[in-house]
Amino acid sequence: MYEPIRSPSVHSPADDADFPHRSREEELDIQLAGHLAALLAVTDELGLGAAGDRIAEQVARLRGAPPARHAGLTAATPADLHRRAHALAGRALLVAASRADTTAAILSAERMDAHTAALAALADPTSSGQPASSGQLVGAH
Repeated sequence: MYEPIRSPSVHSPADDADFPHRSREEELDIQLAGHLAALLAVTDELGLGAAGDRIAEQVARLRGAPPARHAGLTAATPADLHRRAHALAGRALLVAASRADTTAAILSAERMDAHTAALAALADPTSSGQPASSGQLVGAH
């Protein structure tokens, strides 16, 4: 009826491959360091030195070397930068939670809160810039 395949499939794993393989944890470390490095660049552009120093510590811990820091200026508005930083912190939080890195997860969540407050302050200059306290944690359902 049909003739069996005589050559090895291209989909079969190559057992004798001579390239290094990384573990899932190593891949997550690389992802987390990348997201935090991108967050650091936006944080430095916003001029948030203390926050940038804390992020740089985590990037150095994950990469084993301190990150290159520069305030590369873009034409983005502060609101756009805060939105970008919030999104990057959210990505870092997801990866940090996935690899059970409590320190990076807390830092990411704090940065998300800070950028949310900054966006609220930019939207309503008469507010104090502090999120309203409802007595519940956001997302704790």
